[in-house]
Amino acid sequence: MKRRFRLTKSTDFQRVRRLGKSYAHPLIVLVCLENQESITHWGVVAGKSVGGAVQRNRAKRLLRAASQSILSEVQDGWDLILIARQPLMNADLGQVLSALLQLLRRARVMRELDDQ
Repeated sequence: MKRRFRLTKSTDFQRVRRLGKSYAHPLIVLVCLENQESITHWGVVAGKSVGGAVQRNRAKRLLRAASQSILSEVQDGWDLILIARQPLMNADLGQVLSALLQLLRRARVMRELDDQ
């Protein structure tokens, strides 16, 4: 994911965590906050509860891969944080993508389809 689409500063993560609304799934927690920009920023977090460094990096790679595949389907103007949960380590990319889509729909940040 390109740098301009990422949340990079700890103050940005803190702001979204403090002011944003969270949506939970057994594999992922989504925290979203509307921003005043025309770009959606993504942040990916995996805490020590997920496992050691290797497991945390794998969890973040899975989340980035899933979010990369649906970038164009998400509305502009959001700051989103994806937080990995421990069961994510036993999931494959399809399951992670399904969980992410479910959370994004619940948060109502998916683009509306014009042909419906």
